[in-house]
Amino acid sequence: MPVISSTKNLEALSLTLVAEFDAAVERVWQIWEDPRQLERWWGPPNYPATFDRFDFQPGGKADYYMTTPEGEKPRGWWKFRTIEAPRRLEFDDGFADESGVPVDAMGSAHAAVDLEDMGGRTRMTIMSTFDSEEQMEEMVKMGMEEGMKEALGQVDAILAEHART
Repeated sequence: MPVISSTKNLEALSLTLVAEFDAAVERVWQIWEDPRQLERWWGPPNYPATFDRFDFQPGGKADYYMTTPEGEKPRGWWKFRTIEAPRRLEFDDGFADESGVPVDAMGSAHAAVDLEDMGGRTRMTIMSTFDSEEQMEEMVKMGMEEGMKEALGQVDAILAEHART
C-alpha cells in the first residue's frame, strides 16, 4: 500500500493523503494527465472510472462517472485550476447528476496534488479542502478516505508499465 499517512484536520477543513511510489516524478505525473491511465486508478478497484471529457488545462473541465458493482453510474466533475507539470495540480471536485450537471447542494471540494522527488522515488501529497465541517464529515462518511486509499493502491501496477498506453 503506497499510502503512508492520512490526516483529517477539522480546523483546516482538510483531508490529506500522502503516498510514495517507486517511480520518477515525471512518470507519476502521467497518471494524472492521461485520462486513460487515470481511469485505471481513480476510484476503488470495484468502481472503475470513465472520463468522457478531459480538458487538461487551467480552466478546463473533466467529467466522469464510476460504475458501481450494481451497475449504477454516479457522476462527478473537475475544474482544473492550476497545472504546473510535473509537480503541481489543483482542481475543484464535485458531484453531478445523471446528465453531468453539477449538483450544487453537495458542494465541491478543492484538491491540491503535489509531487516531490525523493531521489528517484516520488512522494504524492493530495490535500482536499472542504467548504464546511459538515461537508467534510459527509464526504468521509461516504467513504472518501478509504476510497482514496484503495484508489492509490492501484497506482503501483500502472507505474510498473514502461510507457504510456
